[in-house]
Amino acid sequence: MRELRGAEAANAICTDAMRQTAELIERGIAPCLGVVRIGDDAADAAYERGLMKRFAAAGADVKRVLLDGDCTQAEAEKAIKALAECDTVHGILLFMPLPKHLDADRLRLLIPAKKDVDGASPLSAGLLMGGRDCFAPCTAEAVIRLIEHYKIDLGGKNVCIIGRSNVVGKPLGLLLLGKNATVTVCHTATRSLAAHTLNADIIIASAGKPEMITADMVAERSILIDVGINTVDGRLCGDIAAEACQKAAAYTPVPGGVGALTTAVLLMHTVQAAMKAQKE
Repeated sequence: MRELRGAEAANAICTDAMRQTAELIERGIAPCLGVVRIGDDAADAAYERGLMKRFAAAGADVKRVLLDGDCTQAEAEKAIKALAECDTVHGILLFMPLPKHLDADRLRLLIPAKKDVDGASPLSAGLLMGGRDCFAPCTAEAVIRLIEHYKIDLGGKNVCIIGRSNVVGKPLGLLLLGKNATVTVCHTATRSLAAHTLNADIIIASAGKPEMITADMVAERSILIDVGINTVDGRLCGDIAAEACQKAAAYTPVPGGVGALTTAVLLMHTVQAAMKAQKE
């Protein structure tokens, strides 16, 4: 039973990003992420602090734009347009979810695909669907990077994804298909979920339901990747029960698994965007 820890994969990504950042700085280009955060959500603020620390360690910049939770649509649009038009900003991250009075789709559409480093725009989703060059959502790509870091072959493998969100399940399915996996996406309306999970070589849980994948739903020697993070009675847990992990050939811990890679992938995307920009 092998534990697939995210920190090891994240360190490898950041080492490459740090080297590429140094090369760009020598050419007078400092990779920069523009962050738009609306409101004062504590979890968003904590994530922002983590990504700023990650970027600073690599020598990359972060430009923060903080707006009040009651800001107008026009104010939010102005902030994103300014970052989109700024030549020294190479990526844009819009924290979600937004206050309910704001039109999220309209704001996401203002992010140019070349700066959409978290794959948030419907345009980026279309490019990903068509197999075109674009940035995938960071959490979805973090799963792929974790799998590849540990040299797990995806070709021909039966992969069962639980969850069909626009930020994990759907884009992850497309990324896995691109790696020649045979993909099944399960969701709230799926009948006999266990019939699908028991047939899977790899199970990726991203439903946001604590410990929903139990030991009787997992085949011996399968690989379990847990994207969920939940709080139950004051403790953190994923979507996969600990007993299920005991049957696995390999599994990701929660915390310390996929979540450890998301800011590393965001950094990687921002550096890649800067490299593309300097070639234009």
